[in-house]
Amino acid sequence: MTTTIKVWSDYVCPYCLLAEEPLRKAIEGLDVEIEWMPFELRPHPVPTLYPEGEYLQTVWARSVYPMARRMDVPIRLPDISPQPYTRLAFEGYQFAAAHGKGTEYTPRLLRAFFQENLDIGDIEVLVRLAGELGLPVEEFRTALEEGTYTEAHQKALRLAEANDIHSVPTLIIGGTQRIEGVVDPERIRRAIAAAESESRIESGTACGIDGC
Repeated sequence: MTTTIKVWSDYVCPYCLLAEEPLRKAIEGLDVEIEWMPFELRPHPVPTLYPEGEYLQTVWARSVYPMARRMDVPIRLPDISPQPYTRLAFEGYQFAAAHGKGTEYTPRLLRAFFQENLDIGDIEVLVRLAGELGLPVEEFRTALEEGTYTEAHQKALRLAEANDIHSVPTLIIGGTQRIEGVVDPERIRRAIAAAESESRIESGTACGIDGC
């Protein structure tokens, strides 16, 4: 039975990029499906952050860069100022998911922002990245320009509220196991095993501590 891992993230959250590698390592060889979920840290019209500002400079110096060095993950604080809103990029995700490319889309957007310093709030950048993933670029552009996936994105955002998501990255594994923040692959694998065990018990194919 396939275990679903829902991963809430935002494309301007550096910890979401750092969490992607241990997640990828944790699911190697397992029957797991990743579903990326949107969480806008600063939805319009909330002002976005300035990379030259004290807050981001401090967070990156004290936390992001040291963690990235320990994990050997290349990352940089993008100099796009102010940081982009991510609604349009998330609507692009909905298009990608509808065309079978959702799994690849989110990691590509994270790398584009934090490793390539690309403005993921720019529709031209998003269209180019969509093309790299093999998506039909003109359909993708039209969908973003016309808001074709706006409601799908808003519906997905409401799932964040329903699941009490307040920070990213947050993983919900098999609907029961919850992990917040960047963790090592082994912790994720333990959560997957626990979710699979609970699923077998619920389906009547295994016994729990209270018996059968």
